[in-house]
Amino acid sequence: MIRYALALLPLSFLLAATSAPSAEKRLHSGYVNLFSAAMPADDNSSLYTAWNLGASGLAKDAFEKAVKGYNYLLKKQMIGNTGVLTIIDFGKASTQKRLYILDMNSGKVLFNTLVAHGRNSGASYATDFSNEEQSNKSSLGFFITMGTYTGANGYSLKLKGCEKGINDKALNRAIVLHGAAYVSEDFINAHGYLGRSLGCPAVPMAQHKKIIDQIKNGSCVFLYHPAKRYSTRSKILDS
Repeated sequence: MIRYALALLPLSFLLAATSAPSAEKRLHSGYVNLFSAAMPADDNSSLYTAWNLGASGLAKDAFEKAVKGYNYLLKKQMIGNTGVLTIIDFGKASTQKRLYILDMNSGKVLFNTLVAHGRNSGASYATDFSNEEQSNKSSLGFFITMGTYTGANGYSLKLKGCEKGINDKALNRAIVLHGAAYVSEDFINAHGYLGRSLGCPAVPMAQHKKIIDQIKNGSCVFLYHPAKRYSTRSKILDS
């Protein structure tokens, strides 16, 4: 079962068995995809167990839906940085570490940290989501990371929404991943909940540069919530 999930091998492995020109054509951000998708959809449950992701607190439903979308976008050739998958679980309180970045070759959790939601999405819990400008709410669904820039929030990462009517206005709304001082244990201790953004998934200042550099340039990001009102609308999850 796991052999399909480990299909993204280091380039050095493939070069030992094939010629350089053909390897270069199949290169994606340092890894070579030997299959049309990282894993069959019916392997997701087994992979969750094999990678012991429950121990990290990552919800099984969030993981399975994230991998389904990852495979869909991979087949559509929309993912350039195939080696990582980011999952933000908005089913958890903001005081919990609800951002997970997974190494899709080994199953290792590279990052598990705090992440903010939009100020109009809720206080401790994000319960209300929007795709509209000036809503100051988070959007759910699948995104692809783009390039970086330095703006009002410092070093930041642009996000492109992949789901029409759900998050496809992310670029126009300037929904980006950035660091923020209000995303910290100190803020939680002082206020009882995490600081909130204008809709961006903001992360701790101490980690934001490493996180951005890990997932920039074409990786998949999934903002999850267990409520069915998103999953029943998502064409990606219904594919």
